[in-house]
Amino acid sequence: MSDAVTALVIDDEPDIRELLEITLGRMQIETFSTDSISDAKKILQERDFSICLTDMKLPDGNGLEIVEYIQQHQPRLPVAVITAHGNIDVAIDSMKAGAFDFISKPVDLSTLRNLVSSAIQSTQISGVHPPSEIAITGESPVMQKLNNSIRKLARSQAPVYISGESGAGKELAARSIHHLSPRAHNPFIAVNCGAIPRELLESELFGHVKGSFTGAHQDKPGLFKAAEGGTLFFDEVADLPLDMQVKLLRAIQEKSVRPVGATGEVKTDVRILCATHKNLEDEVSHGRFRQDLFYRLNVIQLNVPALRHRQEDIPPLANQLLFKIAESADMPAPTLAPSALKTLTHYPFPGNVRELENILERAFTLCEGDTINAEDLHLPESSPKPSLSTGGSNGAPDYYHRCLEHNSLDEYLEDIERDILCNTLESCRWNKTQTAKKLGITFRSLRYRLQKLGLDKE
Repeated sequence: MSDAVTALVIDDEPDIRELLEITLGRMQIETFSTDSISDAKKILQERDFSICLTDMKLPDGNGLEIVEYIQQHQPRLPVAVITAHGNIDVAIDSMKAGAFDFISKPVDLSTLRNLVSSAIQSTQISGVHPPSEIAITGESPVMQKLNNSIRKLARSQAPVYISGESGAGKELAARSIHHLSPRAHNPFIAVNCGAIPRELLESELFGHVKGSFTGAHQDKPGLFKAAEGGTLFFDEVADLPLDMQVKLLRAIQEKSVRPVGATGEVKTDVRILCATHKNLEDEVSHGRFRQDLFYRLNVIQLNVPALRHRQEDIPPLANQLLFKIAESADMPAPTLAPSALKTLTHYPFPGNVRELENILERAFTLCEGDTINAEDLHLPESSPKPSLSTGGSNGAPDYYHRCLEHNSLDEYLEDIERDILCNTLESCRWNKTQTAKKLGITFRSLRYRLQKLGLDKE
């Protein structure tokens, strides 16, 4: 590290101060130390620092006072607090007040070095990542507020609970926080808590050792280890079973995990972000989510607004998504006609950005020519309702029972589309122009569908 890097250590225990000074000195960091809040404030007024480390219990007050003082006078200075072992509540309070991170006594030197390195890197990220690199498109006031919050949260290590409706862009917000953080060069691992079978959750998250259960033929590191040094994003965290919530709570508090079948714990260095479309407070009140885990995850809350609450962002967002869809199909992007943009702007989008992308993908495949008009959007309220034949057992439609044979409705519909395309292509001897004409779709639509289903033999 550069000789210009300096640290302020505030602790009334001489042994701790000496340990920190020696460790930081080996990192080429010049260290200044004091044993009281009053002296620390005087030193902070006299010079600038790259990082501040403060104990929580000091002779003339609480370390939170230093955190609040720095937030008020030097908000870009990262401050980490040193807490007694197991005193996680104090650490959470400090991060809510603006602390960068915390470390427990007895101080683990490897953890300390990682914390200090991340903190110093965090002071440099604003220049490395210009505002234009924020991944969430939008110039509306609510989006400007969201992007400003993302920039600020990127500098912290505090857990963030991201709330918002389904399809609003919660994972995109999480990825933006990671991308703009000192952890950006390390992995971002997203896990959908509702998609992993209950019996595999512990092994998936924490890993397992060889022979720990039937089928465990070799050691497996788990997602915490896969995200080492980076960010672990728990999507739909409200779907975690209660027994796994206890184990996740311990992993967050102790910053370590115990692989299934292991005799000891393994230290981890990950930042935890989580999201759900459910109201976590309601889940807590109904006993479906642990209150103590909620407090650990909800250190900072970030709300991603629904698309209908930022209508002015729909035109630029629609054009961006349409360009992405066309690029993935290796085709030129069509233009959105003014009538189409007006229709999109006034549509409520119950499925938010995800629904907008689906609508544009459908319009891209079905539109004639190089322009998407309002009628090409086929928005749900104006779409004709298909007449569904019945006749299956118990009065259920035949299509219902066929759908149950697949993992999802999308997979079922893709199979139907694949069969239709293959049969028509065979009947037309794989003449694509003739096939498109026979199906009543454009050549571009046919080409896109073939690429999507892996049937393009060119």
